[in-house]
Amino acid sequence: MQDWWRETFPKGKQNLTIADANGHPVSIAYGEKGTGKPLILVHGIGSWSYSWRHCIEPLSKHFRVICFDAKGYGFSEKSAHPEQPGHQLLELERIIRALCNEPAIVVAISLGALASLAVVQEHPELFAGLVLINVPIFPEGLPNRWMRSLSDLPIELLKIVDWLRLTFFFSTLVRAIVRVERREVLVDWSAVTPEEVYWITYPYIYIPGTLAKVTEELQIAAQEIKRLQQKQPNLISKIQSRLGEITCPTLIVWGDQDRWFPATDAEKLRSRLPHAQVKIIQECGHDAPANSPDELNAAILEFLISLEDFECPLR
Repeated sequence: MQDWWRETFPKGKQNLTIADANGHPVSIAYGEKGTGKPLILVHGIGSWSYSWRHCIEPLSKHFRVICFDAKGYGFSEKSAHPEQPGHQLLELERIIRALCNEPAIVVAISLGALASLAVVQEHPELFAGLVLINVPIFPEGLPNRWMRSLSDLPIELLKIVDWLRLTFFFSTLVRAIVRVERREVLVDWSAVTPEEVYWITYPYIYIPGTLAKVTEELQIAAQEIKRLQQKQPNLISKIQSRLGEITCPTLIVWGDQDRWFPATDAEKLRSRLPHAQVKIIQECGHDAPANSPDELNAAILEFLISLEDFECPLR
């Protein structure tokens, strides 16, 4: 297979070093394409920059598009230190500050969108616009059976799996499982190609430490959702309670057939954001960038053009 980074970005994969939430230096993989106002794409849990493969080229015709792999995901460094709830928020802020010398447009999906909501609450000066795709702001639990299964496993066991490279030796099985599970996030899941499955699973099969770190993230997410349901202190309810403070122009995008988080959450969220609008994409599941990229890209560009106080290069 080709080098996806080099095929996608003029400079291929680049690396940025930031201090993570534990104060340790970590290497973040990223790529960028295009010129103009910065537009950052933030992936969801278990994913990496490849999830934006259909959005990078169209959006880069108008913006400086930046894709990065969050710490522990994709080609970014897998820290050996245990993670704490909310570490993604501090790290996202530091990545934006390091890569952008002006307020950025942030386009984020799923857990990445939830993290972006928290960051814009604390640092509104970093955002020129915000696009939230299928954001789990009102979750009832981990939405996928494999997520729930992994979250119940001891981290030490997953570290052994990584150390023994078992995902590599059972790569055919791993890819088969992912291909089947894609039916949950796509409407036409039969269109999934071998190349897509190859790249989605690449970090799990070829980059040791990925499985254990993603599992740790799932466990943190499960614990936060449990605390939310039990009305104990948690990050999700804190984000919910401050939604009215967000003044950044916001577009909420939802797939009408999202099986993980219902499309009705879009309007529920819009009612709590002072400057938000909603776009429902028809015949679209949770993974909108893969399921309906043309509709998603059009919605993003239309939203940016509509911003009265935003000097959009599309005007």
